[in-house]
Amino acid sequence: MSQRLPPLQGVYYFYMAAQQGSFKLAAHKLFVTPAAVSQQIRQLEEWLGVDLFTRHHREIRLTHEGQTLYRQAEKGFSYIQDGIRLINQDPTPNQLSISTVPSFAQHWLVPRIRQFRQQYPDLAMLIEPSDDIVTFQNSSIDLCIRYGRGDYENLESVWLMDEVLYPVCHPLYQKEKQIYQLEDLNKAELLEDIWPDLDWHIWLDNVGIVHNNPSTMRYNGSLYVLEGALSLQGVALVKHSIVQRYLSEGKLVRIGDMAIKPNYSYYACAPKGYLQREKVVKFIEWLKGEIAQFQSVVPQEFTILDAKYASKTCSQTP
Repeated sequence: MSQRLPPLQGVYYFYMAAQQGSFKLAAHKLFVTPAAVSQQIRQLEEWLGVDLFTRHHREIRLTHEGQTLYRQAEKGFSYIQDGIRLINQDPTPNQLSISTVPSFAQHWLVPRIRQFRQQYPDLAMLIEPSDDIVTFQNSSIDLCIRYGRGDYENLESVWLMDEVLYPVCHPLYQKEKQIYQLEDLNKAELLEDIWPDLDWHIWLDNVGIVHNNPSTMRYNGSLYVLEGALSLQGVALVKHSIVQRYLSEGKLVRIGDMAIKPNYSYYACAPKGYLQREKVVKFIEWLKGEIAQFQSVVPQEFTILDAKYASKTCSQTP
């Protein structure tokens, strides 16, 4: 006998017809026509070289061969359903583990997470600040929050929010160097992150400011750029999401009224099955509510331009 598998669609249609005892009822379950069910089963019978049903005017009955195949098909599809349940099963339903960009974790997420914990006090949480790639198959992480384009291989992404970039400095540094307009940046030491979207040259080109060989101090991470501004090292190019609270507290001041919207945004990303987990659904719903509230207080006096990048690109990994 041939070792090749028969057409699996035909096997499934046969299984449903045998289970329901009717081509019509099987068709209703499968959202197809009775004729389609009959055709698939007839092709399966031709492939096997046996009749699986005896057909009467108002009923069908399994033949001996049909009974044998039905018993095995029932076991097989039961195993498949068990496998699907295992794939989507949440091994830690009472703990939510999130990996996110360190600057977003420290300056945006952590200051707000108390509200989520108050809503779901029985859900333990782990927040793992990291820029490293997450291999979901080999970790306990349920969800990543990343800054990039959202096109992460083998992951599904949910857009969370866009960013805007602008310069800030300490009030004492502003007063010392007399930096109040964008044109005054020629007097300043410029601080930037190594990520391409936070490049001073690109930002200045986009807003149309001519700067004579800007002196820059570069850091690997927005955390350090922000700390540099707070410690009077210079004027920092920063994301609105991580600096907004320091502006509202008066610890930093904004220079000028221009901002750039980069080509990158914040995304929640995970394998598709993970995004269906109840705890992840709850977290993303809460996160979107917090983001809507945060964005409602974006300074209206900004002139926001879409960034144009000459050659550099940015692709944050999950």
